[in-house]
Amino acid sequence: MKAKISHLGLAACLTFTVGLAALAGPGQAQTVETVQDAPLIRTQSDAQSDAAIAERLRRIYGELDALSSVQVRVAEGVVTLDGALPERDDLDRAEQIANRVEGVVAVRNDIETSVDVGERVSPFLQKLTALFRSAINSAPLLLLGGLVLAAFVVLGWWLASFKLFWRRLTPNPFVGDLLAQAIRVASVVVGVVLALNLVGATALMGTVLGGAGVLGLAIGFAVRDALENYISSIMLSLRQPFRANDHVVIDGQEGKVVRLTSRATVLMTLDGNHLRIPNAIVFKAVILNYTRNPERRLEFELGVDAEDDPESAICTGVAALAALDFILTDPAPGGLIVTVGDSNIVLKFTAWINQDDADFLKARSRAIRAAKMAVEAAGFTLPEPIYRLRIDQFPELARAGTAASVPGTKPPVAPSPARPEVAPNEPMSVRPDVHLDKTIAAERRVSPDEDLLSTARPIE
Repeated sequence: MKAKISHLGLAACLTFTVGLAALAGPGQAQTVETVQDAPLIRTQSDAQSDAAIAERLRRIYGELDALSSVQVRVAEGVVTLDGALPERDDLDRAEQIANRVEGVVAVRNDIETSVDVGERVSPFLQKLTALFRSAINSAPLLLLGGLVLAAFVVLGWWLASFKLFWRRLTPNPFVGDLLAQAIRVASVVVGVVLALNLVGATALMGTVLGGAGVLGLAIGFAVRDALENYISSIMLSLRQPFRANDHVVIDGQEGKVVRLTSRATVLMTLDGNHLRIPNAIVFKAVILNYTRNPERRLEFELGVDAEDDPESAICTGVAALAALDFILTDPAPGGLIVTVGDSNIVLKFTAWINQDDADFLKARSRAIRAAKMAVEAAGFTLPEPIYRLRIDQFPELARAGTAASVPGTKPPVAPSPARPEVAPNEPMSVRPDVHLDKTIAAERRVSPDEDLLSTARPIE
């Protein structure tokens, strides 16, 4: 009975094993095929074959200077490599060669990396010697390549030396100098490329050009502010948004233009100080040019009493402005009401002047004086500040001040101190101040800096 059970258990185990093999699928079959395709190891040792393998490897390593010191032993088809080599790549190379010999079952690499100074220096000296010999053999080509490079460099420098020609060919001297520099750089690049092609160093040429591109990109990011300022200088020299001695406001800075350089725009403030604004800011800034249009409007405000007739006051002030010789009749001066307050009415007067004949600040000062005196002479009262006081602790003072607090009544005003009489038509010069103009002209004559502004270019 026990024997029967044992047979049944064995049959069940075999059936389970066969089922697992069937479930394993193609993967198991592929593994079997791989094992069958691998080379078979012979069952009998062949000493002659081992010796032949060892001798073959020794001859191969002997032909290679870097592997000549490798020691070879072969037993049962297993190759053992021993010795010391200076380079790690030589170790891998020796093992790869041994694996390629027919009859080799396995390779055991016992080669060590040598730390001997002599063995380390010797390959380097050999490579250096070979490079030196190659340079000597290539000396004629190197000399010819150097001559080609020198010829192109000299040609580029010679072409760039005609500064007058390039300046006449371009819109302004700055662009002409820039074109000359570009010709110099282009001549050097073309000379280097031709020289490298001549000596057959095309791989080196690709490396040099690639390195130059990466270096140029890195430098471009590092000096992008300087490049932006440089490009802005070129654009400003082409656009010409102002001329020398123009009265401008750039980015909130007011002054007269002295010159435009390759880096900055130089202004002289109305106080006589130098102001340098980077051209990158000037190119993007809002520019207000007072000189471009000589006619300029001045305006000012004047207040009259709330009980006065504002229209009559405006007519009086406008007539006074029209009587001034520096005020233009076309467009004619005018006036308007700005605000009406509790105690005054604010009037605004406007008039136009020609800045070639009259200074703006002086003309505005005389216009304010003339309008004020005319309004006062016509009986209009200029308002004065009125304060209302409330006193609760002293009834008698409160009763005394009731009259002053009643609406429509004016408190008594203390007489103002006597002042000298001024003739209503007192002459006052409004001629433009030419001191800054003379200073700028003198500086432009003696300064060595080159001005990119040119009257030959149309102004934007």
